[in-house]
Amino acid sequence: MKVIIIEDEKPSARRLNRMLEALNVNVSEMLHSVEESIEWFNNNEHPDLIFLDIQLSDGLSFEIFENVEIKSAIIFTTAYD
Repeated sequence: MKVIIIEDEKPSARRLNRMLEALNVNVSEMLHSVEESIEWFNNNEHPDLIFLDIQLSDGLSFEIFENVEIKSAIIFTTAYD
């Protein structure tokens, strides 16, 4: 299973990655912004599963869907208190 994390807060991304590794889930990519994610999706095979933070450093993650048709399963995450 190909899994990616889209999270702008690097400590949160690393923590989620460690949690997934403990479950033997290999994260193939960690992305940190809307712009970076759009570019990645346009140039790579889409993953089976995306862990997606809602608020990224350069906008809301929903902006990705306005630019790329994503058919992957998505689990929304947030580090917001």
